[in-house]
Amino acid sequence: MKMHKLLLGSVLGTSLLAGGVMIAAGQPGENVGRRHPNLMAAQHLIDQAYQRISDAQGANEWDMGGHAAKAKELLDQANREIKLAAEDANHHGH
Repeated sequence: MKMHKLLLGSVLGTSLLAGGVMIAAGQPGENVGRRHPNLMAAQHLIDQAYQRISDAQGANEWDMGGHAAKAKELLDQANREIKLAAEDANHHGH
């Protein structure tokens, strides 16, 4: 049973890592770009935080009362807001 959980955790971890990298950059392959270095740095930090949470989930066999998953959802939301902020700045010529 433990080996099954470990294998399942590894598969899920790999999937979430791949998805997390894409999610943390906004929509897949999209980020704010070099025009907004501070927002780009914030996206990078979100990506790092997302990865750390994924690592913690893997180390704890994914059972963290749903709080880690919620934190990742909030990071996704923050990343979307950063992307919108960059788009707004672009729209207003900044």
